[in-house]
Amino acid sequence: MTRNARILLLRCVLLNFLLCLTTAVAAKDGPDCSRPMTLALHDHGLLYSADQDVGIDKDFADELIRRSGCKISLTLMPRGRIWQLIERGVLDFSLSGITNEERDKFAGFAWYFSNKYYLLVRNDAKAHSLAEFSNDPKLQLGVIRSFRYGNNANRMVDKLDAEQRVSYASGLDPLYQVLGLNRIQAMIIEPFDYADIESGQIRALTSTIEINDESIAHGLIMSKKAISPQQQEKWRALVNQMRADGTVLRIFEKYFTPELARAMVNF
Repeated sequence: MTRNARILLLRCVLLNFLLCLTTAVAAKDGPDCSRPMTLALHDHGLLYSADQDVGIDKDFADELIRRSGCKISLTLMPRGRIWQLIERGVLDFSLSGITNEERDKFAGFAWYFSNKYYLLVRNDAKAHSLAEFSNDPKLQLGVIRSFRYGNNANRMVDKLDAEQRVSYASGLDPLYQVLGLNRIQAMIIEPFDYADIESGQIRALTSTIEINDESIAHGLIMSKKAISPQQQEKWRALVNQMRADGTVLRIFEKYFTPELARAMVNF
């Protein structure tokens, strides 16, 4: 073997050693991938379109899988079912979830964006504020089952629910339909719903009202029964890396203007 050949061989051995070392360090610092895991998406505007198999949460999930190196199966479920399975420990993850006192008991979170909610109201309802809508007994509100919002929105939903003025649905499309038919007069929306509203006939019938809640953090949902506190921290670190290196921003810029994308991921 010539001297150059020996040098080349030595370099190859050294590079393989460094690659193995880097992989071992990443495996040690990263999440535990010793078992297959599950993550559920829900069909909701720009977050995920089941018909097209695209959306922010799909992009986020794909990157999470790539970085972790874990085998994670993606499924589609209604939001209410997701929370039930997270609580039981049957489902490991979901995405774009918000917390409250009840959910904190069974779920951990890794935040990656924040947004506000708005009330989409039929113009012929003649309600120009949250209070006007809430105080008119003739008006009905539509919400997605198991969705929660900010404090003001939650208080309104709970009040109207007690007055039997809330219609529940499994997703956005049924709510758009009954809003168009005037069976409900308002629904709660967020930026992920703008594209559907602007492209449909519902835009001409409605206006938006400020709810005046603070921007609400959304994140990776982790089942406390399925994922230990130590492993939750590793997944949290992975999400924080995606935020720090601009990956989350780049995902959001695919779907929103740069200004709105920055406002949602920089919180």
